[in-house]
Amino acid sequence: MTTIPVAARPDMAPIAIDSRPEQAPEGSAAAAVLATPLTALRQRVASAAPAQVDRALRAARPTLDDFAALLSETALDHLEELAARAAQITRARFGSAVRLFSPLYLSNECVSTCTYCGFSASNTIARRTLRLDEVESEARELARRGFRHVLLVAGEHARIVSKDYLEKVVQVVTPLFAQVSVEVQVWDTATYRRLLDAGCDGVVVYQESYDPGTYSEVHLKGKKRNYIWRLAAPDRAAEAGMRRLGIGTLLGLHPEWRSEALLLASHADALARRWWRCEIQVALPRLRPAAGGFEPSDPIDDRSFTQLLCALRIFMPDLAITMSTRESPELRDGLVRLGVTSMSAGSHTEPGGYAESSDAEPQFEISDTRSPAEVASALRAMGIEPVWKDWQRA
Repeated sequence: MTTIPVAARPDMAPIAIDSRPEQAPEGSAAAAVLATPLTALRQRVASAAPAQVDRALRAARPTLDDFAALLSETALDHLEELAARAAQITRARFGSAVRLFSPLYLSNECVSTCTYCGFSASNTIARRTLRLDEVESEARELARRGFRHVLLVAGEHARIVSKDYLEKVVQVVTPLFAQVSVEVQVWDTATYRRLLDAGCDGVVVYQESYDPGTYSEVHLKGKKRNYIWRLAAPDRAAEAGMRRLGIGTLLGLHPEWRSEALLLASHADALARRWWRCEIQVALPRLRPAAGGFEPSDPIDDRSFTQLLCALRIFMPDLAITMSTRESPELRDGLVRLGVTSMSAGSHTEPGGYAESSDAEPQFEISDTRSPAEVASALRAMGIEPVWKDWQRA
């Protein structure tokens, strides 16, 4: 195994990064996730008393144990207090502004078999990969609509959606956007560095499920079956120099959403500690209908979803929280003040769809079908400023 110096905190030792580790690298955020005392935290969730919830609400520096108390059934009875505290923190840390971004799907080609995904190799669907000229056309249309932040998304097909292809795509879109992130198959540090040099500065990796058993059950074939390799991807992206790290768990895959939330929070906290120069983003996607017909085993209801959002904001005041068009307009508008810092708008989840219509299969159905202008108008009506661009490359 090769030891690579890491530009993290000066008092921390370098991380040993291997291309296909059997264990999470020592000192990484992934290793911290695996060391999370989940059983004890679940006991805190189950046994939290009103006094413990109240203490967690008032804590100057909440701990993971406090976060567990905020996820309890007892805390759910105090949802209005959680919402008020979360809204207060959000205003203090982020003001009345929300960053808008758009996903740009490049390809729905995939060699992985994942039971819940519309792009799964096992699904007989219309497949498409955008040519570079099509990528530029779609990107120009998004820029015309006002977007300056874009998320490039693709299925897992290392030959079609190759390192070279992704590097060229990033080079094509970078002149049009202030910020470019990728949500594609996970890569090694060297590849993330190539994408960084091409103009990408953010990587989004949903672990899908933090429970190894559930992860194995829903990922039946392909490189995505490697749980540890995926879990350590944000560490590799940060080690390469990426500025933004996005993580998430697909709510509905694992039978107990609170366990997933605890490990997601542990991961976000570990990333913020280890890679303190990076912006850490969390998304809370709930399963939506898709090709293959997967049915979630434990769909989280709106009230519990709100509780989770508020608990995350209270636990990590500086955490960036993303809300996608998976959620309804009414819910998105209702939650935006409670902790949301970025939202997608006018999204398509099939390759293309912006500059011209596409007959390719989408990854999932969206719920909020409003145009970017309509979303921006709704935010302004609530006294929230839609931010199309929040930084500029030097």
